[in-house]
Amino acid sequence: MAKISIFGTLTNVQILLFTFLRGQRAGKDSYGNKYYRGKPRAGQGRERRWVIYKGDTEASSIPPEWHGWLHYQTDVVPAEENPHRRNWQKPHQPNLTGTGAAYLPPGHAKRGGQRDAATSDYVAWRPPS
Repeated sequence: MAKISIFGTLTNVQILLFTFLRGQRAGKDSYGNKYYRGKPRAGQGRERRWVIYKGDTEASSIPPEWHGWLHYQTDVVPAEENPHRRNWQKPHQPNLTGTGAAYLPPGHAKRGGQRDAATSDYVAWRPPS
């Protein structure tokens, strides 16, 4: 659960107000995140770029093609359907660490803590007694 504070609320309202007044919508990704651009800050030559997240503010929910655009690696706004994706590539998945869907390897304490026995000539080191 996210912490709620007056400062966080003001910041969100400020971002939404700034977006409404000065933002030009650049596009939307398959997760519902909306991307905007605006005039450069005084003294800077490149446009400002930002994202309004759908749901929780989680940077790992940005697909790679939009990450590249946000960080000025490309000036080409990604299309709704990315033509550069290959059929063997898995779809982008946000970081699930800390959620119920997080990956837990075999032997993890939350999966019973039992690892498979070693199957080769491996012998675990034991300190001398």
